[in-house]
Amino acid sequence: MKILVTGGAGFIGSAVVRLAVARGHEVVNLDALTYAACLDNVADAAQSNLYRFEKADIRDRADLDRIFATHKPDAVMHLAAESHVDRSIDGPGDFIETNITGTYNMLEAARSYWVAQGKPEAFRFHHISTDEVFGSLPADPKVKFTEDTPYDPRSPYSSSKAASDHLVRAWHETYGLPVVLTNCSNNYGPYHFPEKLIPVVILNALAGKPLPIYGKGENIRDWLFVEDHADALLLVVENGAVGRSYNIGGENERTNLELVKTLCTILDELKPVAKPYADQITFVTDRPGHDARYAIDPTRIREELGWKPSVTVEEGLKRTVQWYLDNEAWWRPLQERHGVGQRLGTKA
Repeated sequence: MKILVTGGAGFIGSAVVRLAVARGHEVVNLDALTYAACLDNVADAAQSNLYRFEKADIRDRADLDRIFATHKPDAVMHLAAESHVDRSIDGPGDFIETNITGTYNMLEAARSYWVAQGKPEAFRFHHISTDEVFGSLPADPKVKFTEDTPYDPRSPYSSSKAASDHLVRAWHETYGLPVVLTNCSNNYGPYHFPEKLIPVVILNALAGKPLPIYGKGENIRDWLFVEDHADALLLVVENGAVGRSYNIGGENERTNLELVKTLCTILDELKPVAKPYADQITFVTDRPGHDARYAIDPTRIREELGWKPSVTVEEGLKRTVQWYLDNEAWWRPLQERHGVGQRLGTKA
């Protein structure tokens, strides 16, 4: 299969690219190389003759048409997006342009190409989204997001992703474009850009800086190891039912405070210093509109496609911490990029 992956130099996209190439798929990596992208993420895959790279912006329709015509993909995996909630609070315009208008351009370019190819039944447009489109859950552990949960986005980021989800469904219903959709829980793992919670905590701990936790650290997230997610995404694009959506979760719920304490314990073991890393925990003013809890019910993807996560959060976090310890040459330059390491999202 030849797969056009948008956002393939980003965190989740690069995991998809690495795994797809390793499994023998041809991959065309389309990425605009914005601040959160890094081609080092796919350096090994780039050595393969199965890999091609196109620097392009999904807001540029003409470039998208050229790429489809040149590479003739069998499937699209659309991951390109602005994804940092705090940045969406400070600058929602970029999220509207990329996540909504960019997705519209991708859908139209894909539809035009699909029609020109004679509407092949095997073609797929796989839209990768987030569980944040569903809003916030109560503390009751029995209540989780399903594919039928009504949309209730709370931030500019999640609203832009919800809009893109609706566009994808509309292009399927109106034009017959063969689409599949997935909504995932919080990802973590190697190559995670150092502005999200887990890499911030690891790198601040190593630097002797405060470990910032919003509010009281009671917000709950379901954590999904990025390599498990990539495996699920490839399974969906290959075997998912057309028009169907699948929720992908790690089944690893933790409060933010529990998560950070676990990271500190792992760091104490792998990189011990004079005092416990937990002494660096600092509580900061909460983010505006901070959703209380996310949790995914992955029954559909487990029963229909046979997928389940392979990594517990403790195993995945230990692998992640070790990766950051071993790869300072990767993360050190990224800390110099605009806004990284600064508190964002306080303008509301």
